[in-house]
Amino acid sequence: MSKAYTIARMHVDGRNFELLVKPEPALSYREGKSVSLSDILVAETIFSDASKGLKVPEKDLEEAFGTVDTREIAEIVLRRGTLQLTAEQRKRMVEEMRRKIIAFISRQSVDPRTKLPHPPTRVEQALEQIRFPVDPFRSVEEQANEAIKLLRPVLPLSIEKLSVSVHIPPQYAGRAYGTVKSFGTITSESWRADGSWSAVVEMPAGMYGPFLEKVGQVTRGNVEAQVAK
Repeated sequence: MSKAYTIARMHVDGRNFELLVKPEPALSYREGKSVSLSDILVAETIFSDASKGLKVPEKDLEEAFGTVDTREIAEIVLRRGTLQLTAEQRKRMVEEMRRKIIAFISRQSVDPRTKLPHPPTRVEQALEQIRFPVDPFRSVEEQANEAIKLLRPVLPLSIEKLSVSVHIPPQYAGRAYGTVKSFGTITSESWRADGSWSAVVEMPAGMYGPFLEKVGQVTRGNVEAQVAK
């Protein structure tokens, strides 16, 4: 496949529909970015086999999509079909996903001997040791949980939960609420007459350090937080 273009493909009722697209704009479109079709399509043509230049008859387009409008069909194929990646794109996406998996494991798990999270570099080395296959299209959480199971023979890991009690002064309570919630599950909360907010939030033990740092930033250090007994 030429680096100048790649293929977006969709199967409908056993028939094949393909587009010739520019790799980077097409990938950006799939990632939800605003990109004009004119910047994506190499040719405003729907093919049954793009490599052979075989076009889809209009009657097949009508039957499959209810329209013969090429641009309308192109949008459907780009949104719902599969996009063939270049080798460079796939390598980049795999590396991005690998970094996300490493960060997830480092945040969510701890060394059961020390109760402290493993540094990302240690997690990365262990993943390389077990040769964990990274899939750029599967979710971070799903792959990280699989990796944790495979890593345990070479890297002690456990997912432990902490209950953290936190009290936020009134001037920061509204702003800090979303931050606190993003770190775990709020199991109890109360608003006081002065507008301050208290809560108990359950979170992975490895998130406690980042939690203190982030909430401290939001409240400019005006926060009371401790592990609940």
